Amino acid sequence: WYVLISFTKSNIMKKVLLLTDKPFAQVAIDGIQKVVTDAGYELKLCEKYGTDMDRVKRVAADVDALIIRSDKVTPEIMDAAPNLKIIVRAGAGYDNVDLDAATQRGICVMNTPGQNSNAVAELGFGMMVMAVRNMYNGTSGFELKGKKLGIHAYGNVGRNVARIAKGFGMEIYAFDAYCPKEAIEADGVIPVDSAEALYETCNVVSIHIPATPGTRMSINYNLLNRMPKNGLIVNTARKEVINEIELVKVMEDRPDLKYVTDIMPDDHAELVEKFTGRYFTTPKKMGAQTAEANINAGIAAANQIVGFFKDGCEKFRVNK
Repeated sequence: WYVLISFTKSNIMKKVLLLTDKPFAQVAIDGIQKVVTDAGYELKLCEKYGTDMDRVKRVAADVDALIIRSDKVTPEIMDAAPNLKIIVRAGAGYDNVDLDAATQRGICVMNTPGQNSNAVAELGFGMMVMAVRNMYNGTSGFELKGKKLGIHAYGNVGRNVARIAKGFGMEIYAFDAYCPKEAIEADGVIPVDSAEALYETCNVVSIHIPATPGTRMSINYNLLNRMPKNGLIVNTARKEVINEIELVKVMEDRPDLKYVTDIMPDDHAELVEKFTGRYFTTPKKMGAQTAEANINAGIAAANQIVGFFKDGCEKFRVNK
C-alpha cells in the first residue's frame, strides 16, 4: 500500500523549469513559485546559463514544462527533456521556439499575449517623443499632436498604442489583414486596406507585426519610401521584419526619415555611422522590461501550465 501511494504521488508531481538566461525579477519568481507549488508541482531554476547548453540539458532532463523568455528552445533541448509536454514563452513573440520540432515531439507551445502589451506601447511612445524632438539634441523638432499615426498590426500592443495616441491628440490609422475593420473602427481608429496605404498616409508608423515566413524583411524600400516628408518608423516588434539593406538605402535617399527601435539591427554600426540623429536603438530588447510586465507574463505562464495539466486548456497554443 505504501509503495502504491508513493508511486502515485511521484507520477503526478510535475516539474516546471524556469529557463531564463536573463532572469525574471525576484518578485516575479516568487509569484511563479506560488502558482507552481500551490498546484503541487516542483519549480526548478536555470538562470544566466549563457552558452552552457550542457547545463541546460542536464537541468531539463526530468522536467514536464518550460517557462522561457527570449531563450531559444531547439530540437536538441527538447530531446534532452523526454518528459517535456509544454513550453510557455512569457511574452508575445515565440519565434525563439522551433515550433515544427515541438509539434513532431507532441509538445504544446504557448505564449502569453497581452501581458507585456502596455509596456511595449509605452516604450514605443517614449521613443516617438525622443525622435520627433531630434533625440533631445537641443534643436527644434515636431509635436505629435495632430500627426497621423499608422499602426501596422492591430493586436494587443497595437490597441494600447492607439489608446495612448488618443491622449496625444493624434489621428490614428491601422492596417491588419486579420483584424475585422469593424473592430478597428469600434476603437475610434481608421482602418486602411493595405500596408502601402498605411505608410503613404501616416507621418509616424509603429510596427507590431510578428516575425513569420510571410513578414520577414517585408518592411522594405517600397513601403518606407511611401512615407510623407519627415516620416518616422518605430519598430518594437522584431528586427527580422525589416529589410535592413533597403532600410539603409531609403534613409540614404530620404534624409528626412528617422528609424527608432528596441531591437538592435545587424547593421547597427553602419546605421550609427551614416545616420547620427536619425537612428536610435536600445542595447537590448526593452519592450517588456518593466516590473509590471515581468510579473504579469511570468505568472500568466505558470497559470497556463497548471491549466494545461489539470484541465487540458490550450487556449494560447501557437503550434499545431
